[in-house]
Amino acid sequence: MLKHFRGFAAAGAVVAVMMIAAGCGSSSGGPPPSANKLALPSSPVTLNLVDVAGDTQVAQPMINAYIKAHPKYLSKVNFETGDATEIVSKLKAQQAAGVSQIDIVLTGNDALGLGVNQGVFQKLYPTYKKQLGSSIANYQPGAMKLFQMTQGYATVNDFGDYGPLLEYLPKNVSNPPTTPAELLAWAKQHPGQFMYADPANSGPGRALVQGLPYILGDSNPRDPIHGWNKTWAYLQQLGKYIAFYPSGTTDTMTELANGSRKLIASTAGWDINARAISTVPKDAQISAFGHTSWIMDSSYVAVPKGISASHLAVVLDLIKWMLSPTQQAKAYDTGYMYPGPAVKGATLNMAPKADQNVIHQFGRAEYQTLLPKYPAVPPLTNKALAAMFSKWDHVIGGKKLKS
Repeated sequence: MLKHFRGFAAAGAVVAVMMIAAGCGSSSGGPPPSANKLALPSSPVTLNLVDVAGDTQVAQPMINAYIKAHPKYLSKVNFETGDATEIVSKLKAQQAAGVSQIDIVLTGNDALGLGVNQGVFQKLYPTYKKQLGSSIANYQPGAMKLFQMTQGYATVNDFGDYGPLLEYLPKNVSNPPTTPAELLAWAKQHPGQFMYADPANSGPGRALVQGLPYILGDSNPRDPIHGWNKTWAYLQQLGKYIAFYPSGTTDTMTELANGSRKLIASTAGWDINARAISTVPKDAQISAFGHTSWIMDSSYVAVPKGISASHLAVVLDLIKWMLSPTQQAKAYDTGYMYPGPAVKGATLNMAPKADQNVIHQFGRAEYQTLLPKYPAVPPLTNKALAAMFSKWDHVIGGKKLKS
């Protein structure tokens, strides 16, 4: 199944489902349990997980394997999907009411940044270094950079998904742009035919917007408010030729496949995954900007404040399990977060055979030279990312968003 963001059902329905699944919520008041006092429960617990990053397909096989290996600790995980733009307010409302009905959130940089700023996530590291330290130490260098950016509020479950890229069908585009200037000229010549999704809810959208300051030579690519004069001016010009901005990446892929758009923003992961599951034709091609910088993306595991000590002990043990090389090999998946594994030692030949086949069949040989050719940089910090979302909505896309 293609990973994408789905909106919550009606708030009352979601809360009702969670209340039934949880039985009763635990208090969200008081300090977090001490690492030295945490103990795995004497009887198995049920956990509630909400995925706002489309990472269930990677995480669920790891979690199911834990349940099979440790049934005395974990009997079941209830999986729900949600919207990255809504989860923080829902967590905040639960915590204000004194109950916590969600134990795990699978999130991208978007909801994580907003959640840290709003104070709804529990700090995991170094608070629980005793439980997680050895796993964290085994991160690949890129994953370690991404982990450090979380300030200890989440763990990196899988990473890669390099962008920005442009994606197109050869029958519709014969000479794709390779510079921002060429993209602007192409969009002007083909009004309404280029598209990218709301960066607050789209990895390729975020990669495009965050990548431009490096390519355009802005004064400070890490500061979207004071250092992106060239980027904001460029995006305003480009926006004149964009019909609307969809709420998520899946919509752009669908528009490309059905011919409504001829050129879209993409990333290595979305390129591989969408072709592997036939959302986009197999013959779709990609184009990279010259002298670019790759914006790394990742999926995180975050823990809301207020969950019980017994649930927290199991969640931490589960995270440690998910970060073992054997489980991380499952992160190759269908290429969505290409290459995928966050830790050292998780090689492709350890992945499930079906995942190996996807990478062999839909991975591009050119990625082996293209990705190392340019520097890979982490995304904006949580605070800067939130500021970027706000300014983009205010000056670029807010009036042209389409859900």
